[in-house]
Amino acid sequence: MKKFSELKVGEEFFSTCTFSKKELESYLAFSRIKNTIFDDDEYNSIISGRAIIARMEGEFTRLSQIYGNMILLYGMDGDANWENRNTRFLKPLHIDEILKIKFTISDKKEIDDEFGMIAVDFEGKKENGDLVVISKKNLYRIKKEPPR
Repeated sequence: MKKFSELKVGEEFFSTCTFSKKELESYLAFSRIKNTIFDDDEYNSIISGRAIIARMEGEFTRLSQIYGNMILLYGMDGDANWENRNTRFLKPLHIDEILKIKFTISDKKEIDDEFGMIAVDFEGKKENGDLVVISKKNLYRIKKEPPR
Protein backbone atom coordinates (compact mmCIF):
# COMPACT_ATOMS: atom_id res chain seq x y z
CA MET A 1 0.00 0.00 0.00
CA LYS A 2 1.16 3.50 -0.81
CA LYS A 3 0.39 6.35 1.53
CA PHE A 4 -0.96 9.65 0.24
CA SER A 5 2.54 11.15 0.45
CA GLU A 6 3.91 8.39 -1.82
CA LEU A 7 1.31 8.72 -4.60
CA LYS A 8 2.59 10.75 -7.57
CA VAL A 9 0.71 12.62 -10.30
CA GLY A 10 1.15 10.63 -13.53
CA GLU A 11 1.60 7.32 -11.71
CA GLU A 12 -0.26 4.43 -13.38
CA PHE A 13 -1.74 1.21 -11.99
CA PHE A 14 -3.30 -1.68 -13.90
CA SER A 15 -5.99 -4.31 -13.40
CA THR A 16 -8.21 -6.61 -15.47
CA CYS A 17 -11.74 -7.86 -14.98
CA THR A 18 -14.63 -9.61 -16.70
CA PHE A 19 -18.39 -9.68 -16.13
CA SER A 20 -20.24 -12.98 -16.02
CA LYS A 21 -23.91 -13.30 -16.99
CA LYS A 22 -24.75 -13.90 -13.31
CA GLU A 23 -22.85 -10.76 -12.24
CA LEU A 24 -24.66 -8.66 -14.85
CA GLU A 25 -28.03 -10.06 -13.76
CA SER A 26 -27.17 -9.36 -10.10
CA TYR A 27 -26.11 -5.80 -10.90
CA LEU A 28 -29.25 -5.11 -12.96
CA ALA A 29 -31.42 -6.49 -10.14
CA PHE A 30 -29.60 -4.43 -7.50
CA SER A 31 -29.51 -1.19 -9.51
CA ARG A 32 -33.10 -1.62 -10.67
CA ILE A 33 -32.17 -0.44 -14.16
CA LYS A 34 -35.16 -0.86 -16.44
CA ASN A 35 -34.11 -0.64 -20.07
CA THR A 36 -35.64 -2.70 -22.87
CA ILE A 37 -32.19 -3.26 -24.41
CA PHE A 38 -31.54 -5.80 -21.64
CA ASP A 39 -34.74 -7.68 -22.59
CA ASP A 40 -33.69 -8.04 -26.26
CA ASP A 41 -31.79 -11.28 -27.01
CA GLU A 42 -29.61 -9.47 -29.55
CA TYR A 43 -28.34 -6.96 -26.96
CA ASN A 44 -28.71 -8.60 -23.54
CA SER A 45 -25.03 -9.57 -23.39
CA ILE A 46 -23.97 -5.91 -23.32
CA ILE A 47 -22.67 -4.71 -19.95
CA SER A 48 -24.39 -1.63 -18.53
CA GLY A 49 -22.18 1.46 -18.49
CA ARG A 50 -22.98 2.02 -14.83
CA ALA A 51 -21.88 -1.56 -14.08
CA ILE A 52 -18.57 -0.95 -15.89
CA ILE A 53 -17.90 2.23 -13.89
CA ALA A 54 -18.85 0.52 -10.61
CA ARG A 55 -16.51 -2.41 -11.35
CA MET A 56 -13.65 -0.12 -12.36
CA GLU A 57 -14.05 1.87 -9.16
CA GLY A 58 -14.12 -1.37 -7.18
CA GLU A 59 -11.00 -2.65 -8.93
CA PHE A 60 -9.23 0.61 -8.06
CA THR A 61 -9.92 0.16 -4.34
CA ARG A 62 -8.55 -3.41 -4.50
CA LEU A 63 -5.17 -2.48 -6.02
CA SER A 64 -2.29 -3.48 -3.74
CA GLN A 65 -1.04 0.11 -3.95
CA ILE A 66 -4.39 1.48 -2.71
CA TYR A 67 -5.96 -1.19 -0.47
CA GLY A 68 -5.40 -0.48 3.23
CA ASN A 69 -5.91 3.27 2.88
CA MET A 70 -9.01 4.94 4.23
CA ILE A 71 -10.38 6.19 0.92
CA LEU A 72 -13.80 7.42 -0.13
CA LEU A 73 -15.17 8.39 -3.54
CA TYR A 74 -15.70 12.12 -3.14
CA GLY A 75 -17.09 13.06 -6.54
CA MET A 76 -16.41 13.36 -10.24
CA ASP A 77 -15.26 16.70 -11.57
CA GLY A 78 -14.99 15.80 -15.21
CA ASP A 79 -12.61 17.19 -17.78
CA ALA A 80 -12.57 20.84 -18.84
CA ASN A 81 -11.89 19.74 -22.44
CA TRP A 82 -15.18 17.79 -22.35
CA GLU A 83 -17.22 20.67 -20.90
CA ASN A 84 -16.69 19.10 -17.43
CA ARG A 85 -18.21 15.78 -18.43
CA ASN A 86 -16.71 12.77 -16.67
CA THR A 87 -17.14 9.60 -18.72
CA ARG A 88 -17.24 8.50 -22.35
CA PHE A 89 -18.30 5.05 -23.56
CA LEU A 90 -16.77 4.37 -26.95
CA LYS A 91 -17.50 0.68 -27.61
CA PRO A 92 -19.80 -1.89 -26.02
CA LEU A 93 -18.42 -4.49 -23.63
CA HIS A 94 -20.04 -7.93 -23.60
CA ILE A 95 -20.33 -10.69 -21.02
CA ASP A 96 -17.05 -12.60 -20.52
CA GLU A 97 -14.94 -10.10 -22.48
CA ILE A 98 -11.79 -9.06 -20.64
CA LEU A 99 -11.51 -5.39 -19.71
CA LYS A 100 -7.97 -4.13 -19.21
CA ILE A 101 -8.01 -1.11 -16.92
CA LYS A 102 -5.43 1.63 -16.51
CA PHE A 103 -5.71 3.99 -13.54
CA THR A 104 -3.72 7.23 -13.65
CA ILE A 105 -3.29 9.64 -10.75
CA SER A 106 -4.10 12.89 -12.57
CA ASP A 107 -4.07 15.33 -9.64
CA LYS A 108 -3.23 15.42 -5.95
CA LYS A 109 -4.13 18.08 -3.38
CA GLU A 110 -3.77 18.64 0.32
CA ILE A 111 -7.09 19.17 2.10
CA ASP A 112 -5.95 19.54 5.70
CA ASP A 113 -3.55 17.90 8.18
CA GLU A 114 -5.53 14.64 8.16
CA PHE A 115 -6.79 14.23 4.57
CA GLY A 116 -5.71 14.67 0.98
CA MET A 117 -7.51 14.35 -2.34
CA ILE A 118 -6.44 12.45 -5.43
CA ALA A 119 -8.01 12.58 -8.88
CA VAL A 120 -7.88 9.32 -10.81
CA ASP A 121 -8.50 8.83 -14.53
CA PHE A 122 -9.81 5.40 -15.60
CA GLU A 123 -9.33 3.87 -19.04
CA GLY A 124 -10.77 0.51 -20.07
CA LYS A 125 -9.80 -1.42 -23.20
CA LYS A 126 -10.71 -4.80 -24.63
CA GLU A 127 -7.97 -7.37 -25.24
CA ASN A 128 -7.84 -6.36 -28.91
CA GLY A 129 -7.04 -2.76 -27.89
CA ASP A 130 -10.49 -1.29 -28.58
CA LEU A 131 -11.09 1.57 -26.16
CA VAL A 132 -14.34 0.92 -24.28
CA VAL A 133 -14.47 3.69 -21.67
CA ILE A 134 -12.60 6.76 -20.46
CA SER A 135 -13.52 8.35 -17.14
CA LYS A 136 -11.66 11.43 -15.92
CA LYS A 137 -11.30 13.21 -12.60
CA ASN A 138 -12.76 10.61 -10.24
CA LEU A 139 -12.03 12.25 -6.89
CA TYR A 140 -11.06 10.33 -3.76
CA ARG A 141 -10.67 11.72 -0.29
CA ILE A 142 -7.82 9.79 1.33
CA LYS A 143 -6.56 9.75 4.90
CA LYS A 144 -2.88 10.71 4.91
CA GLU A 145 -1.97 8.14 7.52
CA PRO A 146 -3.87 4.87 7.07
CA PRO A 147 -5.11 2.92 10.10
CA ARG A 148 -2.62 0.50 11.59
